[in-house]
Amino acid sequence: MLSILQQDHLTVKSELKLLNQVQHWFEDFCLQHLSKLGWSETQLYRLNLALAEGFTNAVRHAHYALPPETAIEIGLWLWKDRLEIRIWDCGQPFNPDAIAEPEPGTLQVGGYGWFLLRRLADRVVYERDTDGRNCLLIVKYGQTPSGEYSKSKTPNQSQ
Repeated sequence: MLSILQQDHLTVKSELKLLNQVQHWFEDFCLQHLSKLGWSETQLYRLNLALAEGFTNAVRHAHYALPPETAIEIGLWLWKDRLEIRIWDCGQPFNPDAIAEPEPGTLQVGGYGWFLLRRLADRVVYERDTDGRNCLLIVKYGQTPSGEYSKSKTPNQSQ
């Protein structure tokens, strides 16, 4: 039975200048908990970049017409086999599958954030919660003691 090893939450206003605070909070969590479990610097860097992309998308896109006081909530859940990052915003829902991935060798306006997120994480899910907020779920699996990546449970399982 899998259980949550550690968790933390942060609520910030919809201001890009708070990205540094968000990233420092995440780095502190990682140094305190993930480093002890053998997560590599590369994994932590990729996760921090994914968090930054998710946060800036919430500020720039979901909350662009909302007051800067509108809250963005971020949650971290460390399981034995993975780390889950959830970012909640109050914007209008949208369909990320409708965003075309960039064609190699071409330039397009927009769409690079989702392309990047999908490559940095093992699983990215965007959904509308029952409370009317959007939730971006970013999942990265850790390594087992044998060095293999663990994907024995789906990220939405909470056992």
